[in-house]
Amino acid sequence: MPAKVKTAFVWLVVIFLVYAIVQSPDRAAEIVKALADVIVNAFTSIGQFFGNLLS
Repeated sequence: MPAKVKTAFVWLVVIFLVYAIVQSPDRAAEIVKALADVIVNAFTSIGQFFGNLLS
């Protein structure tokens, strides 16, 4: 992908995220919390997997 197209795409994503947060901060907070829960659960599952391998 050309550098200018990539830069324009990144700016569009950033502008959209700022717009979404300003329009609905409560919904944005719920989405961030849900993403954090997914990440925490993924790392917990990976830890359990390797813990079971070593047991």
